[in-house]
Amino acid sequence: MEDLIKALQIFLKYKSHNINPMTTCEHDVLYVCGITPDDVTPEDKKTLDALGFFTDKYGECFKSFRFGSA
Repeated sequence: MEDLIKALQIFLKYKSHNINPMTTCEHDVLYVCGITPDDVTPEDKKTLDALGFFTDKYGECFKSFRFGSA
């Protein structure tokens, strides 16, 4: 649970003023959308990766197999 909270605190730094981050689970994958991966610093991306989050193949959101649930 601690790692998930740490990741969400990082995502909070990058929330858009127009869009709040949205989470959804689908097929054992937790998605965090509303955060533009290009805006996230390389250091924070490295930390997110260590916490189990990476960008999707389209580079539109982050996802994690670690925290997902069906």
